[in-house]
Amino acid sequence: MSANGPVCGLLTDLYELTMAAGYYAAGKSEEKAAFELSVRHLPPNRNYIIAAGLAQAVEYLTSVQFTEEDIAYLRSLPQFAHAPEGFYDRLRRLRFTGDLLAVPEGTPVFSGEPVLTVRAPLIEAQIAETYLLSMISFQSLVATKAARIVQTARGRAVVEFGTRRAHSPMAGVVAARAAYIGGCIGTSNTLAGKLYGIPVYGTAAHSWVQAFPSEEAAFRQLQELLKASTIYIIDTYDTLEGARRAAALGPPLWGVRLDSGDLLALSRQVRAILDEAGLKDAKIMASGDLNEYRIQDLVRRGAPIDAFGVGTELVTSADSPRLGAIYKLVELESEGIRRYTAKFSEDKATYPGAKQVYRFKDHDLIACSWESPPAKGAKALLRLVLLDGKPVKPLPSASEVREYAARQLAALPAPCRRLDSAWTYRIEYSSALMDLAKKVRSRLGEAAS
Repeated sequence: MSANGPVCGLLTDLYELTMAAGYYAAGKSEEKAAFELSVRHLPPNRNYIIAAGLAQAVEYLTSVQFTEEDIAYLRSLPQFAHAPEGFYDRLRRLRFTGDLLAVPEGTPVFSGEPVLTVRAPLIEAQIAETYLLSMISFQSLVATKAARIVQTARGRAVVEFGTRRAHSPMAGVVAARAAYIGGCIGTSNTLAGKLYGIPVYGTAAHSWVQAFPSEEAAFRQLQELLKASTIYIIDTYDTLEGARRAAALGPPLWGVRLDSGDLLALSRQVRAILDEAGLKDAKIMASGDLNEYRIQDLVRRGAPIDAFGVGTELVTSADSPRLGAIYKLVELESEGIRRYTAKFSEDKATYPGAKQVYRFKDHDLIACSWESPPAKGAKALLRLVLLDGKPVKPLPSASEVREYAARQLAALPAPCRRLDSAWTYRIEYSSALMDLAKKVRSRLGEAAS
């Protein structure tokens, strides 16, 4: 995340840099490489993944660089004791000069499908691996979790509340962005609101109530400050008494928040208290260790809850907290000769060559990038984002990505969106890609014998 400056080139795994030094020493650093980022297997409990993080990937590629201090640090490491002097000069002038193709953010993707294709000099494409994998994986996990939660809320608002539970404060910032892309109406994270134009929400915590001599005094002071935006947290001491005190103050207010206890029973009782006080327009928000399954149960049972605040379970994608994303070399070109590359190891095989993904109404086709588009009705997913290191056009805003994601999710087959059953989306491979894989396997077999 580099909204206001360059990204440090050291923000990567050591082996990316030792390989970069080795490529330079072997005279291979400027060979034109193609790497693809994809998801090897979908995580448990997921029928799709929402691609997210492209904006930060572009920020990285267009701003990564090495300072003199970075280079001095590398010189101090024993792994670089024998690195050629020219390698450090190459790092000094390193800027991304290649091309980036990507599926638009907010696109549902499936296992084996390229999400990004990086075409660049080998040294540039290799160093980018760690950052791209980390950013795309994390945001895609959170965006997917958000989509599932928003789906179960059935039109009720969902706000992302998770920065305090994220794996770092800055992880909370990009998690807020990803959650918004996945369908949340906003976030509690004010920096995310500033950076990405996301609506921000939040009023006061239990400590606010505890800081005053009485709950009534706390509520009254909050109402004086926030007027119609007031949301009282009513479960600091006794939830129902808190509801009665809030109701007695009357308007202006937005509503109340429940953060503990039996949310079904309490929401019904609190709704009755508010209605009896003539506050039929006052809303009820629920929070407290919520996820898509708890929200689905509350909605199915008719809980009169108008909005949900979801934190821990969302920003950590708690039930499926990791994504098996991979970044693999698929082509290498030297002196005008292109060589296709692939892995054929058990359970980790990849297909050679850069690819295109075509989406039909009920299935996807993965084909070689150089193949002619299939028959009418297919949409190519991978699109050019950077050309020679420069943006082809401005990226959409987070709000535009959010709207696009909602449309793309709605277009998926209904079974794909269900929480309670596994459903495999159909993926086909073109005959040309299958033939290429056979040829590469045969060539590598001969080379190994």
